[in-house]
Amino acid sequence: MKIAQIKHNLTANPLMFFLIFIPFAIAGNVFNWNPGVVFALSALSVIPLAGYIGAATEALSYYSGPKIGGLLNATLGNAAELIITLVAIREGFLELVKASITGSVIGNLLLVMGFAMLTGGLKNGVQRFNRSHTGNHSMLLVISIIALVIPSLFSSSIGSNGSPHVEALSLGVAGVMIIIYILGLIYSLRASSPVTFSLDEKQPSPAWSKITAIVVLAAATGGVVWISEILVGTVDQVVSTLGFSEFFLGIILIPVVGNVAEHLVAVQVALRNKMDLSVEIALSSSLQVALFVAPLLVFISLVIGNPLTLIFNVFELLALGAAVMISALVSSDGESNWLEGAGLLGVYFILGIAFFLFPS
Repeated sequence: MKIAQIKHNLTANPLMFFLIFIPFAIAGNVFNWNPGVVFALSALSVIPLAGYIGAATEALSYYSGPKIGGLLNATLGNAAELIITLVAIREGFLELVKASITGSVIGNLLLVMGFAMLTGGLKNGVQRFNRSHTGNHSMLLVISIIALVIPSLFSSSIGSNGSPHVEALSLGVAGVMIIIYILGLIYSLRASSPVTFSLDEKQPSPAWSKITAIVVLAAATGGVVWISEILVGTVDQVVSTLGFSEFFLGIILIPVVGNVAEHLVAVQVALRNKMDLSVEIALSSSLQVALFVAPLLVFISLVIGNPLTLIFNVFELLALGAAVMISALVSSDGESNWLEGAGLLGVYFILGIAFFLFPS
């Protein structure tokens, strides 16, 4: 009976299989296994924990109602990646953190939305979604890119990186970005036809009670903190022994493992021909990282003692600009097909190849 129940749970949530990597990651850290192996094990361990954070948040959203539920989803949607970046800031990996911010945005806009449009289009043909709602998201994404470009361009004329004036510029821009994000969130929650955050139009009662969901959320969050310590602790050795650049780890690997659960949900709902929700997941997650997580890290980094500025290199800015431009172009007509999805994926893999060859 227990074996049958385990099989059922794995079928319903295949990410549970990755839980097996957690004890191996911990053992590898304790017994000083090869850094590359420990990095891989800890990265795989983050995947199910991030999934449980999302599932617990979804359950709490059911009990709290649609508006508070939407706020919970918007706040905790990138919790796993936020925890990883906080640990990285504490350890001084500021360039990895900025690369992770870039990678999360382009990953959602190109990889997630592209794969969702590709698979959904192959199964369902041309799919349609809310053009007006997508337009608002695209506008906010353009604003976020402008907000990131301005400190990067003006900083060299204001002072050296890390100078009080440059830090003041980053803090000011970060404050404005958070205000814009909150205003956008309020607008979405007050909209007459808000996009639902649930996977089904009639959301069934969750399998967990409110107390269980809170316990799972706390346990999964604590697990991500623990595993993130191990993950970040191997970065220096992985960079020196395997030849991966810190830039590549931040821009490709960390955003992917931190958001796999959310990525799978976007693809699943696209296959169910619910492209509205799929596009919402991809765009909202990108907006959250660009307009909320990134500026929030600027303020938190001051408390930690390793100030993070919003100064991105030209390659990150080009990648962000290209991702926002092509995703806005693809979604501007309120329709998607498999060819548009393939195009988004193509741009992501082209950028991935360039980032992989980027010197460490």
